[in-house]
Amino acid sequence: MNQPSQVLSRGLTRITGAALGPYQSAVIRIGFAGTWLFFLLREFSHRQELYGPDGPWDWDMGRRLTLDNHAFTALMWSSGQLWFECFYAFAILASAALLLGWRTRTASVLFMVGVLSLQNRSVFVGDGGDNVLHLMAIYLVFTRCGQVWSLDARRRTRERRIPTDWTGLVLWTVLGFVLVTMTAAGRLFGNAWLIPALLWAAWVGLALWWLVQRLARSAEPRILLDVIADVLHNGALVVIMAEACLIYATAGWYKIQGSRWQDGTAVYYPLHLDYFSPWPGLADLMSASGTILTVVAYGTVIVQVAFPFTLLNRRVKNVLLVLLMTEHLVIAIALGLPFFSLAMITADAVFLPTSFLRRVGAFAARARGRFVKEGGDGEDGTVPAPRSPQDGTPGRVGFTA
Repeated sequence: MNQPSQVLSRGLTRITGAALGPYQSAVIRIGFAGTWLFFLLREFSHRQELYGPDGPWDWDMGRRLTLDNHAFTALMWSSGQLWFECFYAFAILASAALLLGWRTRTASVLFMVGVLSLQNRSVFVGDGGDNVLHLMAIYLVFTRCGQVWSLDARRRTRERRIPTDWTGLVLWTVLGFVLVTMTAAGRLFGNAWLIPALLWAAWVGLALWWLVQRLARSAEPRILLDVIADVLHNGALVVIMAEACLIYATAGWYKIQGSRWQDGTAVYYPLHLDYFSPWPGLADLMSASGTILTVVAYGTVIVQVAFPFTLLNRRVKNVLLVLLMTEHLVIAIALGLPFFSLAMITADAVFLPTSFLRRVGAFAARARGRFVKEGGDGEDGTVPAPRSPQDGTPGRVGFTA
């Protein structure tokens, strides 16, 4: 076999043999779910003004907009106050379930429904972080983001045999009833088809997965489903990485064209806008030196434009990654945009080295062991990364992860 064929063969084996980046996918699962959950909880007292049927952007206006842009939102299924309150609580619970990694496959779908429904209800509420979260909520559905650092992973390591997954069966049945009812009522496919079709595909896929686990007489059907799931997961991770690179590349190149970024004064103005100045004293301190502001402005543009080109050099990439995350931390504090910064830091986290994430997990496990008498699953308290199906992974069972 010639050299190109060997490289291609190894590449295909790597892509189809396992779900890559288990720690990176776990970080983005926790990060995006946590960002949305904290946002919903912080804005709980303002939920009516943001997304409620009697808010400034009322239900009729939202209905006309979704009919025009064909956006999916379950809040258009009813104009009642009770439906809105129940759905807001549902979005909170779905975010918490995904954050903890409970029934991760199903939770990722429900999380997507919550994010899209609330954001598409009032598209004029939010900032760039909401756009990132909007896209990533869809991508997470295709990932196997519960392999580590999740309740699903903990349960898999403790199961010695394949039990009857009654919780999964009940959850699948209830969700199927909702899908059938809303489809029959003409509300699910009322404005759009892509997201409803994805919901049906996920529901049918979970049933197929369970049937193969229970009824297949050989290992081939299960291996085939594992390969499909791994390919979807790896493809979704590539898309997430490409999305992050595209965000920085476009942001950097647009900044180059702006006169304020060219003369180095772009950072000064947002620091002195009342809307973006939660700490006026800090803003004055940061803008006291024109030289520092110019260096920050030019450095921001350079880092954003250069980042996509540094992915092939691990050391340079890691340095720029630290700079980007530091930049977003400063934005969160100085400009009062914590959720935008959290969303961008989470998107950046997909590029973090696996060795670093494993050390963070081990440190968190040791810290937990100081407060919890009972030890973890592994010797260091962490959940080991799952092996590929060919290595005999026990446990991708039922409707979990």
